[in-house]
Order: sequence, then structure tokens, then C-alpha cells
Amino acid sequence: MKYKFLFIFILFIVSASYAQNAKELTQKGRELYEKREYMEALLNLNKAIEIDPNYAAAYYMRGNIKEAFEDHHGAMKDYNIAIEKNSKFADAFFVRGNVKMKLQDYYGAIDDFTAVVTINENYIEAYYNRGRAKQFLLAYEDAINDCSKIIQINPKSTDAFYMRGILRINFGDLKNGCLDLSKAGELGDLKAYEAIKEKCNQKTEHEGN
Repeated sequence: MKYKFLFIFILFIVSASYAQNAKELTQKGRELYEKREYMEALLNLNKAIEIDPNYAAAYYMRGNIKEAFEDHHGAMKDYNIAIEKNSKFADAFFVRGNVKMKLQDYYGAIDDFTAVVTINENYIEAYYNRGRAKQFLLAYEDAINDCSKIIQINPKSTDAFYMRGILRINFGDLKNGCLDLSKAGELGDLKAYEAIKEKCNQKTEHEGN
């Protein structure tokens, strides 16, 4: 019994050491990735996965490197594994959604962004990108709702006001769309004023004739 306990204790220590090493290697990979030293980062992450094949963060970071090389399908495979290892990995769902957007799988992207906000209801970027995916599908009303959610979380989101303005105009709500563009401009988005000139003033003049 004594030896059995000692064996279990040693196994626990060795496993903890492996996990720690995998964590350190992944952190090193992250730092190298941020410096755009991708090949060195990749070597560290491969080693981390070799040490601990269940360490989700290593697959996530390796997917980011593959995506930097525009290896969309390779990145997707790593993100899939990261999510399989950790079903609450919001960032992995988010980046996988972004890859699906690039591959024009808008329904799949919406599913991933929805998973993100289910895990973290304040993940603004996921609402924004989900809104963009819905925009591609011409689901303007649903996309508008995502912009409104962002504005509820951050009332100074220029991107959300701008996108909601464009969406509302496309959906036929010219007045409120132009007001949103005006708010985006007020918050510092200069391209909003260009959109106002193009989409609001001309239509207003036309309606007045």
C-alpha cells in the first residue's frame, strides 16, 4: 500500500512538471509569436504539445501561427482540437469564427461567435463579427441587434454606431441610420461623415425634390 501511494505521488509530480513545462513553452511561443518570430514560436508549441497533448492553449497558439501564414485549414484543425480539449475556450471559438468568415462559411462563423458570447456575454468583438457575418447574409435586423448589444456594453463604440448606421440605412431606416452615423462621427470616426455625405444628404435632397 505504501509503495502504491509513493508511485501515485511520483506520477502526480511528474505530470505536474510536464504540465508546467508545457505552460512555459506555450508562453514562450506566445512571446515569440507577438514578435513575429513564427518558426521559433512553432518549435516551442510543438514541444509543448508533445509534452502535454491535452494542453488546449498550445493548439490555440499554434493555430494563430498557421493563420498568420494564411494556412486557414491548418489553423482550423488546431482550433478544433483546442475547443475539444477546452469547451469553454472563448478565444478559440472567436478565432475559429474569424477563419470561417474568411472561408465564407458565415453560418458556421455565427455559430462560433454565438458560442463566444454564451461563454462571455461581454465579448464585444464577437458581437461585432457576428453582426458582420449576419450582414453578409443580409440578415440586417439581427445584425442591428448585435450592434445595439455592443453599444449597451460600450456606449462609445464608434465601430458599432458606424456599422449600425449602415445596416439601418440598408434596412430602410434612413433617419435612425443617419443619426447613428452622426454619433460615430461625433465619437471621432471621420469616415462616418463621408458615409453621411454619400448616403444621407443625397437621399434627403432627392426626397425634397
